[in-house]
Amino acid sequence: MKKPIVDYRELRPRTITQPRYRHLLLLLGWAVYFGLYFLTENLIPLEKCHVVHSALDDVIPFCEYFVIPYTLWYLLIVGSLLYFALYDIKSFSKMQIFIMITQAVAMAVYILWPSRQELRPAAFPRENFFTWIISIIYNFDTPSGVCPSLHVAYSIGIASVWCKQKDAAPWFKAFMVVFVCVICISTTFVKQHSVVDVFAALPVALLAELLLYWKDYWRPRIFKQA
Repeated sequence: MKKPIVDYRELRPRTITQPRYRHLLLLLGWAVYFGLYFLTENLIPLEKCHVVHSALDDVIPFCEYFVIPYTLWYLLIVGSLLYFALYDIKSFSKMQIFIMITQAVAMAVYILWPSRQELRPAAFPRENFFTWIISIIYNFDTPSGVCPSLHVAYSIGIASVWCKQKDAAPWFKAFMVVFVCVICISTTFVKQHSVVDVFAALPVALLAELLLYWKDYWRPRIFKQA
């Protein structure tokens, strides 16, 4: 069994600033994000938000079964952060900074150009366990602050970090890419996001990718081949 590179048994509030635990301070970015999320959700009236819509949204049917990959996204974030915190501190930091960059850009857009979507079905076509889960999500997550989709941007960042893992098997990297693509698609089938939100997340993720990996990863590979 792989041995963790950091022993967290001595982690205490007073020791978190020590070099061996300092990377965990990056998790404070979540507190900042949730604070801003709360403010934007409560201070920006829904009627002030721009409606995001695409003709493709009308073609994509509501399918409650896509709530499975949609909710597995939460497990993907927690599981990946936990794994890297135990076995690869550099990747942990890269992934968390990637998330923080996308959060900062998205929150700036949400404030400067508030958005909302009106894609949720007025009534579910069926009543089952999956629609029950979606109803909980609908009640918890308002249809505002949707463009760009952080669900998509985070997923791309996670896949990016995993694909750069030297000890990760090729099949696992391929699985992660496919899994992330399904997660991104799922946001449109459960009517949490417009197709516009999905595509808007791509340049946000690209910005984070270039800021984090251009010098040490992409530039050497591009110019070496050139």
